[in-house]
Amino acid sequence: MGYETRAHMTPHPQDRRRTHGASAAAGPADETAVLVGGPADGTRIRVVGRPSVVQVTYPCELDGPAGGARADALYVYRRDPRVEIEPLRYGVDPASP
Repeated sequence: MGYETRAHMTPHPQDRRRTHGASAAAGPADETAVLVGGPADGTRIRVVGRPSVVQVTYPCELDGPAGGARADALYVYRRDPRVEIEPLRYGVDPASP
């Protein structure tokens, strides 16, 4: 598909971390999430700690020499706080390009 995702961690006091049988002392386990809308619609990803925002980038083609620079289209997906169980849901932010 040619995209990359990154999660921005902004903890919220009401977020519950699930451990899927692992010891809580071992840290939070990853969870399944689905991206809804935008160019990555339907993509399933793994997240740790229920980040509030996930960024998806797509590389853009450059028309000429860039001296090593690259351009990426950025799309922001925000977690739906109403979803408490897996798969978590991240909807595209309409302010994204």
